Amino acid sequence: MIGKISTPCGEHVQPLLYYLFGPGRREEHSDPHIVAGWRHPADLEPPLRADGKRDFTKLAGLLLQPQAALGKRAYARPVWHCSMRAAPEDRMLSDDEWAAIAHDVMHHTGLSPYGQEDEAVRWVAVRHGDDHIHIVAMLARQDGGKPSLSWERYKVRAACLAAEQQYGLRSTAPADRTTARRPTRAENEKAARRGLDEAPRITLRRQVATAAAAAASEEEFFAHLDQAGVQVRKRFSINNPGQVTGYSVALPGDTAKDGGPVWYGGGKLAADLTWPNLRQRWAPDRATPGRLRPDLTAGERNAIWEHATRTVADATAQIRNLAWTDPAAAADAAWATSDTLHVAAAMLGSRILRQAADAYDRAARSPYGRIPPPSPVGNRLRQAARILLITKLAALAEAVAELRGSQQHAAQAAAALRAAEQLYAATRPAPRASTAAQLAGLSFPAPARPAARPPAPGQPGPDPEGPRPPRRPSPPRPRGPSP
Repeated sequence: MIGKISTPCGEHVQPLLYYLFGPGRREEHSDPHIVAGWRHPADLEPPLRADGKRDFTKLAGLLLQPQAALGKRAYARPVWHCSMRAAPEDRMLSDDEWAAIAHDVMHHTGLSPYGQEDEAVRWVAVRHGDDHIHIVAMLARQDGGKPSLSWERYKVRAACLAAEQQYGLRSTAPADRTTARRPTRAENEKAARRGLDEAPRITLRRQVATAAAAAASEEEFFAHLDQAGVQVRKRFSINNPGQVTGYSVALPGDTAKDGGPVWYGGGKLAADLTWPNLRQRWAPDRATPGRLRPDLTAGERNAIWEHATRTVADATAQIRNLAWTDPAAAADAAWATSDTLHVAAAMLGSRILRQAADAYDRAARSPYGRIPPPSPVGNRLRQAARILLITKLAALAEAVAELRGSQQHAAQAAAALRAAEQLYAATRPAPRASTAAQLAGLSFPAPARPAARPPAPGQPGPDPEGPRPPRRPSPPRPRGPSP
């Protein structure tokens, strides 16, 4: 069972009552009637007038009385609305069963606890379909107080789980805060009008997750978003103006009514994309040692793919071994797997892999927004994800350099190498290198060898036998007379 709370709360209750008892947007409402409320449903049911329409005067007046008594202390938006829906394969619940579920929701949220019906808020539950009800409550207590809405969504989720157990309904996941924010109906309709395949919120979540997976610092994170064409708005500390304390992102062309961009904070995309959680990724104990050098041979690239494959296989074995003995130790590896999927999907341009990465996102998040402790397996997975991305960038630079070298255009080949260096610096800020050989030495943990450059006109080319090994010093001769 799914409970959905409308946000923000409404200002006026009468239009909502008209809608619930009306025919619906597509004539889908059938036999609308009250199944539960702060009083018996028979006392609250709006009567029919002579013209066959409902008269809501009495019901609306009763609902508004506590709100009017609060006066200036009342909420500006006092109408709380929650819809409760069963799964399509669930059996049809009776009015009495829906009434019990509605009372349980009001009790769990604290809006109308059991035994306080005459002191708590006034509310009704309307059923106009076989598989769902709508609960409407006024956020004003009859004893003159104002109700609290803290943790309301998780309390409604608890009521849904209790209903599933009691009535044998389809089981759903608990409210562990791992699900990503879904697009609203307005966002989906707007995307459909613009001819988009998905709502901007989903596109932004994927791009931010990919940038976070490929970055090792906040500078790299924002550089990746800039390269992806995402608009970024940073929030800075008041006490320390140079310190970033948050961020928002927007897609070009996605505008609000005023013509400005539609901004989404990281927390509005997914729980693990908030700024504090992203900074945890780049903590020193999660840093990836060493960097990949861009002048890779075919053998080195094959070795990288084999390394990534071994890393993933090792992580699979580790997670399976720890799943039943030490789940917390495997949580970081599960989180890092999402990074690997997103980067691989971006690198390969695979729609299927992209869908798999999106589907896996929730599995990667720890319940209730907890950050798993770092682990060697998780760090190796993150290293593999970054290796995949850097390999693609390196291959592009290498291809251009080889093209100009084959054409004997030394100046253009040198320019391609400089462009590759700038691209690499934009994606992974590092100490500047004046030559490709120095750049390779800064970017790869293994000792770097000088990169081959196209021969200048009139100059001999590189030795076809390859670089000669350095001469080793001769062992010292023993002192004293020879035998």
